[in-house]
Amino acid sequence: MRTITGVGVGRGAVVGPVARAHPVPTVPADAPAPADPEAAAEQLGTVFAEVAETLQARADAATGTLKDVLSATALMAQDAALAGQAAAKVREGVAPSRAVQEVAGQFIDMFTAAGGYMAERATDLASVRDRVIAQLEGLPEPGVPALTRPSIVVAEDLSPADTAVLDLANVLGIVIEKGGPTSHTAIIAGQLGLPCVVRAAEVAELTDGEEVAVDAARGTVIVEPDEEVKAAVVARRAALAALAEDTADGATSDGHGVQLLANIGTAQDAERLTDAAVQGVGLFRTEVLFLDAQTAPSEDDQAAVYARALTALGERKVVIRTLDAGADKPLAFVTQPGEDNPALGVRGYRLVRAAPELLATQLAAIGRAQAETGGRPWVMAPMIATVAEAAEFAALARDAGVHTVGVMVEVPAVALRARDVLAEVDFVSIGTNDLAQYTMATDRLRGELVDLLDMWQPAVLDLVAMTAEAGVELGKPVGVCGESAADPVMALVLTGLGVTSLSMSPAAVPGVRYALRAHTLDVCRQMAAAARGALTAPEARAAALDLVDPKVREVLALD
Repeated sequence: MRTITGVGVGRGAVVGPVARAHPVPTVPADAPAPADPEAAAEQLGTVFAEVAETLQARADAATGTLKDVLSATALMAQDAALAGQAAAKVREGVAPSRAVQEVAGQFIDMFTAAGGYMAERATDLASVRDRVIAQLEGLPEPGVPALTRPSIVVAEDLSPADTAVLDLANVLGIVIEKGGPTSHTAIIAGQLGLPCVVRAAEVAELTDGEEVAVDAARGTVIVEPDEEVKAAVVARRAALAALAEDTADGATSDGHGVQLLANIGTAQDAERLTDAAVQGVGLFRTEVLFLDAQTAPSEDDQAAVYARALTALGERKVVIRTLDAGADKPLAFVTQPGEDNPALGVRGYRLVRAAPELLATQLAAIGRAQAETGGRPWVMAPMIATVAEAAEFAALARDAGVHTVGVMVEVPAVALRARDVLAEVDFVSIGTNDLAQYTMATDRLRGELVDLLDMWQPAVLDLVAMTAEAGVELGKPVGVCGESAADPVMALVLTGLGVTSLSMSPAAVPGVRYALRAHTLDVCRQMAAAARGALTAPEARAAALDLVDPKVREVLALD
């Protein structure tokens, strides 16, 4: 029995046999030049079209986030530049597979260098490349084979196209060598409720049929687990299932209310929450509507989407974030000049400088959806940096008929002037991912710097505390919608700091609800003070964890 460590996604655990994905095809070093370059170029165009058609068919059969990312991958297979440049190389006498590999490699390098959203798309482009090469070489489609029994899928990486063909009845969990907690694999595993471990390099040595125990809470993969480990997995699964039966609103043991909300990206996600035990939506990421579009969505199209979400959630809270795009999430219809540092560039609310009509149309659509449904959406803007920007956005939103207006706290300047910002708006929501990135001057997508981005960094906790204190003083809500809200120990600390709502993936809600109900508000405040008194992120978490109820630590595998 040996243990492989990685980064866990979720709190679940499972035991089962390994099912390895088919490897990506390799291009023979001696691939011959085509006998008829023109015919080979035409055939290559046909193969690209067939791969795109297959991917789009899978997208059409999918729903929610999976549908969106598959559609984006299908669009890549249809990209004229990719297919055209590869065909041009074939016409020059390069073997078709070699041409695809070289051209796709250039695009992948460019996407990776760009960072952010573009870097995340590199996996999708690699998926297109591998499927085209496999078809050209007469090899099996890379990815997960047909599963004949419940298994744990193990792969170097999985693209959205790979996950689209998973037989969910036979998938127990997912383990990948690469990726990260914000990769498509991690996102989709969370959406499907599957235990997942990413960045587990040593799983490359695993073979088909080997039994493993996957623990997402601890980020471990135990090879050939003994009976004690298996019993612990069974106990964890039973405990988590029992927690999911609790549908009460979020509150501490002494009755201090904390709203438990969900993060969503589409109207379909909202509709799936109809029977979920959440108090609403704390983050509706509207950029999904924009990022893969070739033209800006119309007011009618947007209003219909927002109305669907408001209708599905009825009287529950819905916080809509206006478009968070630009720079590392480029829009096809808003051309931005190249930026040396995209994370500090024209993104989020700053798009009003280049394309003010985008925000005006979006706010008008939200106002229409509100009027048509009778809903009461809350609306907030991302990447606000000054009090003046907060006031300007509030005026624009209220002019559009929106009654409850707020902003995101992602830039340290806003946390430092939280009282002044809250004087202009009705609420704020802290995006802890970006707040940590900007506080620690660290690209949140750089895996080798993950220690600097630890949500327990005392400097980040101080900024959260300053914001929450301003909310308490002015009597205005302060929420958290970053990844830290999903961590049960951090949720207790945030509650102790004065945060009034926590928004996360729906699968994380039962664990957070359970942790809250096991502690008083006073204990949460003690945890917050202990964490802020530490000098390092590990020490901050350890100080808070020492005050967590032992039963909660055991059930949620927090140690």
